[in-house]
Amino acid sequence: MNETRNPQDLRRRALLKLSGAVSMLPVLQACGGGGGGAASGGLPAGGTGAAAPVAGAGEPIASGETPALFAPAKIASRALWYDSPASDWESQALPIGNARLGAMLFGGAFNERIQFNEQSLWGGVNNYDNALAGKNDDAFDTSVTGFGSYLAFGDIALAFTGGTASPQVTWPAPQGVASASEGVAKSVDGSSGTKWCIDGPGALVLWQAELPQAAVVAAYTLTSANDVPARDPQQWTFAGSNDGAAWTALDTRSLPAPFESRAQAKAFAFTNTTAYRFYRFAFVPKAGVSHFQVAEIALAGVDLKPSAEAATSGYRRTLDLGTGVHTTEFGIGSRKIVREAFASKVDDVMVFRYTASDARAFSGTLTLTSMQGATATADVATGQVSFSGAMANSLKYACTVQVVKEDGQLAVSRNALRFDQCTSLTLLVDARTDYKLDYAAGWRSTDPAPRVQAALAAAASKTYAALRQAHVADFGAVMSRAAVTWGESDATAVALSTRQRLERYAGGAADPGLEQAMFDYGRYLLVSSSRQGGLPANLQGLWNNSNSPAWASDYHTNINVQMNYWGAESTGLPDCHLPLVDFVTQVAGPSRVATRNAFGANTRGWTARTSQSIFGGNSWNWNNVSSAWYAQHLYEHFAFTQDLNYLRGTAYPMLKEICQFWEDRLKTRADGLLVAPNGWSPEHGPTEDGVMYDQQIIWDLFQNYLDAARTLNVDAAYQATVAGMQAKLAPNKIGKWGQLQEWQGDIDDPKDNHRHTSHLFAVYPGRQITPAKTPAFAAAALVSLKARCGEVAGQPFTASMVTGDSRRSWTWPWRCALFARLGDAARAQTMLRGLLTYNTLQNLFCNHPPFQMDGNFGISGALTEMLLQSHEGVIVLLPACPDDWKAAGAFNGLRARGGYRVSCTWKDGLVVSYEIVADKARDKKPVKVRINGEEREVTPA
Repeated sequence: MNETRNPQDLRRRALLKLSGAVSMLPVLQACGGGGGGAASGGLPAGGTGAAAPVAGAGEPIASGETPALFAPAKIASRALWYDSPASDWESQALPIGNARLGAMLFGGAFNERIQFNEQSLWGGVNNYDNALAGKNDDAFDTSVTGFGSYLAFGDIALAFTGGTASPQVTWPAPQGVASASEGVAKSVDGSSGTKWCIDGPGALVLWQAELPQAAVVAAYTLTSANDVPARDPQQWTFAGSNDGAAWTALDTRSLPAPFESRAQAKAFAFTNTTAYRFYRFAFVPKAGVSHFQVAEIALAGVDLKPSAEAATSGYRRTLDLGTGVHTTEFGIGSRKIVREAFASKVDDVMVFRYTASDARAFSGTLTLTSMQGATATADVATGQVSFSGAMANSLKYACTVQVVKEDGQLAVSRNALRFDQCTSLTLLVDARTDYKLDYAAGWRSTDPAPRVQAALAAAASKTYAALRQAHVADFGAVMSRAAVTWGESDATAVALSTRQRLERYAGGAADPGLEQAMFDYGRYLLVSSSRQGGLPANLQGLWNNSNSPAWASDYHTNINVQMNYWGAESTGLPDCHLPLVDFVTQVAGPSRVATRNAFGANTRGWTARTSQSIFGGNSWNWNNVSSAWYAQHLYEHFAFTQDLNYLRGTAYPMLKEICQFWEDRLKTRADGLLVAPNGWSPEHGPTEDGVMYDQQIIWDLFQNYLDAARTLNVDAAYQATVAGMQAKLAPNKIGKWGQLQEWQGDIDDPKDNHRHTSHLFAVYPGRQITPAKTPAFAAAALVSLKARCGEVAGQPFTASMVTGDSRRSWTWPWRCALFARLGDAARAQTMLRGLLTYNTLQNLFCNHPPFQMDGNFGISGALTEMLLQSHEGVIVLLPACPDDWKAAGAFNGLRARGGYRVSCTWKDGLVVSYEIVADKARDKKPVKVRINGEEREVTPA
C-alpha cells in the first residue's frame, strides 16, 4: 500500500470497502436525489437504500400474511427515479433482468404493463448463412425461417379497480421501428402536430385500444400527419372484440389516394350496435413506401387519452442500480401503494410484489399475452395464467405467471385471472424456450414447460423476504465490486428527477452525479443481461418489444457486440464476459462451414459475417476480421483474470486457429509486405487490400497470440511464424493533412463525419498505437479523430460540433475511450457530455436512433479508461482526468491487466492515495505504476 493520507481519506477508504447489500458504494453522491436524503459520508438514509419491509415478508408466499404499516422506500444513492408513469417503451419504461429473463416496467397506477423477454426467443434456422441459403452477401432475411431476429416474448397487463381506468392503446406484434418521440401513444395525444410513425412497417400495422368497459363505436376519425402523403393510411380493416382474441370486422376501407392535405381529419361511419371492449385497426401500408404514419386516431364516443393517473398523489418510480429492485409508490386518497419488482438470478424467476397500507386493497384483472400468437389460458385452482407454443423454426416456448395471494378471491375471466379484495399480491413469472447454446446438440434442449413449472414451484416455496434478500445479496455483491466518484452535484440537481436532470445537463449545467450514473447504469445493464451460463448481451441487451427489431437486435461483429463488453473486465465483471466467450466457442462451428464455403474448401480457421444469431447464423456482408476481433476478448479475459486453465483450454486454441486463417489468407504485395485482401472499413469507403481496420486488428490478433503462447511456453515454431507475419504487415500510414490513413491510398476527407472510426482500432480497443511508444502515429490519430468529430481549428471544441452521422449512441463512447488513450482528458469528457445531451433517452437508454444498448455498455469502459489504463504493461492512474473532475475524487475496485484490483483517491488532480492488490495475479512481484507522471516499482498487496 502506497499512500499519502489524511483522516478524510481513511474514512473514504473504509466506505469504499463496504459491499454486499449496500445499495452502491456509499462514497457515491446520490443521483436519485430527494425523497430520502443521505446520511453522513454519503450513506443513503436507512443504511441500504432498500424499501421498507413489506407485508408478510417473513412467511411462505403461499401462506397467510399480516399487513405491515406503509413506509415509503428511500431513494438509494445512484438510483434513477421519475415522478410519473411511463407511456413509451423505448424512452421511459425501466429495465430489470437476470441475464436470461428481462422486463420493461411502466409503473401505471391503475393499468400496469409489464413487457417481458427471454434471451433465447429467436426466429431463424440453425446454422444459416447467406451463401448457403442461396442469397447475395448483402441480403438480410430476418424471417423466422431465414437468418431470423430476436423476438418479443409477451406482455402482462394488470387492470386495477379503484380509479378511472384508462384505455390501453398498443401496437400489437410490431413490425418495423418507431422512435421514442413518434410512438403509438402519439396517435391519441390530441395533437395533430405529433404523429405515430413507423420505419419499415412490414405488411400489416396493428393499432389496438382496450377499453375499461365495453362501448359501442360506430364511427372513427383519422388525421393525416405532417410528412410524405404516401405514408398515410389508405387501406385498413376496423374490428371489435370482447376478449382480444376473436375479432369481428366492422368496417373495411380502401382509399384511392392519400389524404388531400396535412393535418386533415377524416371521419368514417358504419353500422354497429354491439359494445366491444377491444377495438383494432389493421392497416396495410402502401407497398414500396418506407414509412407508415398517422397523426391522430379517434373513436366516436370514447376518450382514448390517458386519465387515470391524475387520481394518484405522491407518485414515484425508482430503479435502484445497486440492488436491481424497481419500486413504484403512490397514494390513492389515504391509501398508500408500494410495488416492488426484480429479476432474480438466484431463483431464476421474475418477482412482482404489490402491497398497500390497508387490507383488501387490490381488485382487478391480470391478462397474459403472447407476442408469438399463442393463446393464454387461466386456471383458478393453480392461480396461473400460461401459454406455450412452437414457432416456424421449431423453437418451443412457454410462459407462466403464478399469482400468490394471502386472502381475497381468484376467478377466471375468459383467458385472464380476476382477483378481488386481496391484501397483497405476488406474481412469479418464468418464460423459457428449448434453446441450448450447443452447436453439437443442434441448438436445442428439453421441453421448456416442465422447467417453467419447476422454477415457479421452487420460488413459491420461499418467502418473499427470502427471494428478495437472495436477489439483493447476489446482485449487490456484483455491482459493489467497483465504484467511481468525482465532484458533487449541487442541491438543485439532486432535488430533480432523472428526466429533469438529463434535461438540465443537456442545457449545459454541470452534474457529476448524473455522469457517474452512466458508469453505474452500463454495469447494471450488463449484469442484468449477461452472466455466466447464458447468452451474451445483444444489440438491445435483452430488452425488446418488437418482432422486427432494428438490425434484428442481433450480434453485430464490426463494433457493437464488442463494445458491449468493453467495461466487463476493467470494471470488475469478468463473469459477465464469459457468455461472449461461450458464444464465440459455439458459433465457431457453423462459421467454419460458412468460411470454407466462401473462402475455399481448404481454408483453415474461420471468420464471420457482420450479423450473427444464437443459432450460429451468419448474415449480411462478411466482416473478414470479425473472429480476430472476437479473439481480442478471448485474450483480454485472461489478461485481467490470469486464469491459466482458461488460457490453455479455451483461448489459446482459438487464437491459434484464427491466426491460421490469416496465415492462409494474407496477401504478399510486390514490396514484400502483407495485406488483408478485399477488406472494407465499416461501413463506408472502397473495398480494397490492406484497409487499416483489417491491418490493425490482425496485428492485434498476432500480438495476443504471441503473448498467450509465451505465457504457456508452447509452440515455439509457430510463435516464430506469427511474429514473422506481424513484422511484415503493411504498416499504418500518415496522410497529407497529418491524419492516420483509413485506406492504403491517401484519400481521407477531412470533412468526413462518418460514425465509424475503424482505422483508430490500434489506439482503442487495440494497443498498437500509443503516445509513449508510437508518438507520430498517436498524433496522426488525434488529427483524424478531431476531424471526424467536426472540430474547427481556432474554435473552442464542444459537443455541438459533432453532427450528423457522428451523433450515434455508440460513437460517443468509442471516441471518449480514444481521446482518453491519447491523453486528451477535456475532449474525452466532451464525448460523455455529447452522449448525455444528444443520444440519451429519459430512461438513460442510449439512442442510435433507434435505441441500442452498446452506448450504455461502452461508456462504462470508456470512463474507466479516463481513470485507469494498463494496456502498455504499466498501471497508469488518472491518465485522462479532466479539469471538472480534478478537485477531488476516488475509484475503488477497477481492474488492471495482470490480475490487479486498483483503488485510488485524488485531490486537485493529483493522486493522494492508492492501492494495488494482486488478488488474481500469479505472483506479487513489483509492478510498474505511473503516479502523477512518475513511474514507480510498486509491490502489490
